[in-house]
Amino acid sequence: MSCPCIILSSGQKIPIMGLGTWKSAPGQVKQAVLSALDCGYRHIDCASAYGNEHEVGEALKERVGLGKTLQREDVFVTSKLWNTQHHPDDVEPACRKTLADLDLGYLDLYLMHWPMAFQRGTEVMPRNMDGTIRYADTHYRDTWKAMEMLVDQELVKAIGLSNFNSRQIDDVLSIAKHKPVVNQVECHPYLIQSQLLSHCGDQGVAVTAYSPLGSPDRPWAVSGKPLLLEDPRVLDIARQYNKTPAQVIIK
Repeated sequence: MSCPCIILSSGQKIPIMGLGTWKSAPGQVKQAVLSALDCGYRHIDCASAYGNEHEVGEALKERVGLGKTLQREDVFVTSKLWNTQHHPDDVEPACRKTLADLDLGYLDLYLMHWPMAFQRGTEVMPRNMDGTIRYADTHYRDTWKAMEMLVDQELVKAIGLSNFNSRQIDDVLSIAKHKPVVNQVECHPYLIQSQLLSHCGDQGVAVTAYSPLGSPDRPWAVSGKPLLLEDPRVLDIARQYNKTPAQVIIK
């Protein structure tokens, strides 16, 4: 199956459908990646904070490489720099750790996961005694400059952003040598992001939608809130076109 692509400002082709690996449980994510590759997915979206890149790498090793079903250039792999690794000295080691876990020589795309820095260290979510997050004062512009060096070193093909608003995108663009090619944000019919989509389009930054089905099992979901997959309008369209609600939303 051929997967449709769009062209990024870097000239790369990125498949429009990708398998996200957030919340994929240990022992299950490998099979999910294998199944996705076997049924035609060519874009795998990862992140160090998901804690499962080693297992994703096992799946990639089984399907990608010399004598395998796919060659490296056939698969587009995205990963993300976590908030505790925003200090410029931590960016390259973080990227190299992801590459080692995924057993890859390069990433097609490396994103800054969030526009804020947490205290450096091994804790994914470092907290103060009162339970609040322990932030650091590293500015995302300094982090971006360190990420640009990854492109120069050919560790990554391109770099981008995640969860950035329009002002923050413009802030990065004002100092960028390597332009962010993507901004990955939550986007679905309950959060259409129309102004952000328009701004990114004007700046030549592609938008990747995460949680396109509304993430019904998100940890912060409030009981009784409507579920996108059960929205009557979505169900009506699905019946009209003989499709599943998920197919309608993703389309």
